[in-house]
Amino acid sequence: MSDQNEWVVPCRDLAGRKRKLTVFSSDEQVVVVAPPGETAVLGPLEVGRFRAALRDAVVHLAQHDQDEAGETV
Repeated sequence: MSDQNEWVVPCRDLAGRKRKLTVFSSDEQVVVVAPPGETAVLGPLEVGRFRAALRDAVVHLAQHDQDEAGETV
């Protein structure tokens, strides 16, 4: 199992330029970083990738919590 806690989702801004959304897990939270000062435009494929990144980040948090709980026992 990878200990990756960051996922990148390609997208575009309103002008059509390539941008990215970054999703990562930090402590007990999922963080989404959008293009600074811009709007992220997602097509159907990018929406699926964004959804998968969010799901993976939540799963990572749950596994991290279980690992920590196991260490304190």
